[in-house]
Amino acid sequence: MIHVFSYKDKNYIYDSGSGSLHECDADTAAYVAYKYEKKGEQPEFSAQKIAEIENDLTGLKNQGLFLKEEIKAYPLKSTEVKALCLHICHDCNLRCRYCFADEGAYHSEREFMSEQTAKAAIDFLIKNSGNRRVLEVDFFGGEPLMCLQTIKNVVAYARGEADKVGKKFLFTTTTNALLLDDDAIDFFNREMENVVLSLDGRKEVHDAIRKTKTGKGSFDLVIENIKKFVRSRGDKSYYVRGTFTAKNLDFSKDVIFLAENGFDSISMEPVVTTIDDLAIKGEHLPEICAEYENLCDKYLEKHEKGEGFNFFHFNVDLEGGVCLQKKVSACGAGNEYFSVVPNGDIYPCHQFAGDRSFLMGNVFDGVLDKDIRDKFATSCLFTREDCGDCFAKFICSGGCSANNYYFEGDVNKPYKVTCEMMKKRIECGMHVLASKKQHKKV
Repeated sequence: MIHVFSYKDKNYIYDSGSGSLHECDADTAAYVAYKYEKKGEQPEFSAQKIAEIENDLTGLKNQGLFLKEEIKAYPLKSTEVKALCLHICHDCNLRCRYCFADEGAYHSEREFMSEQTAKAAIDFLIKNSGNRRVLEVDFFGGEPLMCLQTIKNVVAYARGEADKVGKKFLFTTTTNALLLDDDAIDFFNREMENVVLSLDGRKEVHDAIRKTKTGKGSFDLVIENIKKFVRSRGDKSYYVRGTFTAKNLDFSKDVIFLAENGFDSISMEPVVTTIDDLAIKGEHLPEICAEYENLCDKYLEKHEKGEGFNFFHFNVDLEGGVCLQKKVSACGAGNEYFSVVPNGDIYPCHQFAGDRSFLMGNVFDGVLDKDIRDKFATSCLFTREDCGDCFAKFICSGGCSANNYYFEGDVNKPYKVTCEMMKKRIECGMHVLASKKQHKKV
């Protein structure tokens, strides 16, 4: 399918079948939008002008870059498990209002995962990984650094067990950085493939939501820890992850704040919550979409000045074309990826953790609920019917199954608010891609 959009004075045509992006003039954009996207009014062009536009489009079509047929083959999902999210701790030293995990407790008891359970989870992953050589484990919470010694012991155990069977582990951790001391920094730099550090941006924004148990803002308690860690990280992966809410719809200021504080790998996610004064609602979308454009402009200005940084949501990779299996399969939750809570119970992913209707088994018996697994194994882009006419489908893959389920009642029914934000981010990302290429040519 074809998607025509403009970004200020720039006009673009995106062909979803080939994954090709073309910059064009306003006349061509209007013509293609009307004829091929069935949008807008019929342009009043001369026969010669139309012939010129059609000639250009024919050239692109002959190269397989315009109106290329979309492949509709269903994915063949593997039954080999590749990754686990280990809830090493169902407790937290912060009490963030928007926390989907009930401030770390997941609507249950506050508890730590025992070393025995964590090792059983590693055994479960290895046993069920089939021919996969590279396996992934994310230490999650709550706040994982409350259980640092357990993490150290489990990492050592996993590496030893992997060596016995010719496999390799990649580890990641998500932390609020409150306990990120020299010992943790050294361990993370040696053992963690990636580290996600939670920081919402400006002090007043962060402190309004991310509070300690005593109700005190945590910004001053974590900012220097995060800076120290980033300075020590070298070329290893990390990113600072913020969350914006209805309270800070001017979130571009928070992203730029993070960039100007020395963080060059940043994500700023919309909150997912039902808390009324924080939740992102349909009425906020026009302001949010305008703010993404504002951020896009600032982002490109930084790059042109040599102060560039990586912003996760503007990373749109069209160079490699459409990787069908990856894009159509969507998320591997509940099939190739699982979440394990402190008592060893297995859920499709961390956002389903604690919802007993999605309980799939336990690492000690190693048996997975077939019906739940089949539900996720058969879910893909093509079972998400609302995605069929969306230009972004091969980039977003139908959205998050958990968000779909909890906001729309069905893992296969995309959460509409997220969809609109996603489409805007993708358009901005495409504009960034085109602008960077032009800047390189100059």
